[in-house]
Amino acid sequence: MDHKKLIIFTAPSGAGKTTIVRHLLKVRKDISFSISACTRTPRYGEVSGMDYYFLSSDEFKRKVENGDFVEYEEVYDNQFYGTLRSEIERLWGLGKHVLFDIDVKGALSIKQKYGEDALSIFVKPPSFEVLKERLMNRKTEDEASLRKRINRVKEEMTYERHFDMTLINSDLKQALAEAEEIVANFLTLETSSS
Repeated sequence: MDHKKLIIFTAPSGAGKTTIVRHLLKVRKDISFSISACTRTPRYGEVSGMDYYFLSSDEFKRKVENGDFVEYEEVYDNQFYGTLRSEIERLWGLGKHVLFDIDVKGALSIKQKYGEDALSIFVKPPSFEVLKERLMNRKTEDEASLRKRINRVKEEMTYERHFDMTLINSDLKQALAEAEEIVANFLTLETSSS
């Protein structure tokens, strides 16, 4: 691979970006998933180095001070998430393009840093009501936590216009096919720095 690229999928929680990203990882052998670092405790079944790099708050802050992050954010109170520069380098070293499943602010930061070498895709639910229903049906959170997440979703929906393209996920099969086509087109495109 002579030119290394980044593909960023972002969306409000519940829009289906993780399903789309998992599908792309199955159908494309030239892309690899960027594992984020975070300070939250692992959920049942999550493995450090596979789902996330789980760091203590102190470790995370030390890495921030050292400039080890391409982007990071305090997503919830004292809960940090970020992308380690070493993770992107690791995947590029394996000859892979890097695929992200990341929140809107992190996605904007990566796009800003990597410019034309990065494609940012905003996955949008058919409506806010559908999204709210999806979140409630997950039954993974208590009332207060769900309310906080729904408020965050409202804010994240306002970011759509900042991304290279929008993928509406109303019909999953169609959204997966569109995602495949978008990624294929981007990876065959010659960018100015190649």
